[in-house]
Amino acid sequence: MQKYIGANPESGKKFYQDFHDKGKIVMLNLLKFREKADYKNLEQIQPDEIISGVEAYKLYIKNTLPELKKAGSRIIYYGKSNDFLIGPESEKWDAILIVEHESVVKFMEFAQNEDYLKNAGHRTAGLEDSRLLPSTEIKNYT
Repeated sequence: MQKYIGANPESGKKFYQDFHDKGKIVMLNLLKFREKADYKNLEQIQPDEIISGVEAYKLYIKNTLPELKKAGSRIIYYGKSNDFLIGPESEKWDAILIVEHESVVKFMEFAQNEDYLKNAGHRTAGLEDSRLLPSTEIKNYT
């Protein structure tokens, strides 16, 4: 199974096109952590001692929260996970994170913010694999 940590330019462009002027965006993050965080090429933010992927991701969240708030975003939910109730038995995720952003423009500003980018390496170091699924609310579902 292919692993995914970051977006590529094509998916970023499609995300912007699909969600521009759609209002609030909710991002579903599926997260699989490394047993030990990998700070290869990230020595400038590497902790003094070896830490787990979960601990690296906690550093990422701690350092990201102020930037999220500045962007008008918020964490709706962060929790442990494992097996799907409905889905492939071969896929297992350690945690899910649900984040609400005011708009695609606000999200893009947040994701390109220099202060955010200084600490985004903790995410990379901590994750073995991830998925990020953007969504907008369906208001007329009946």
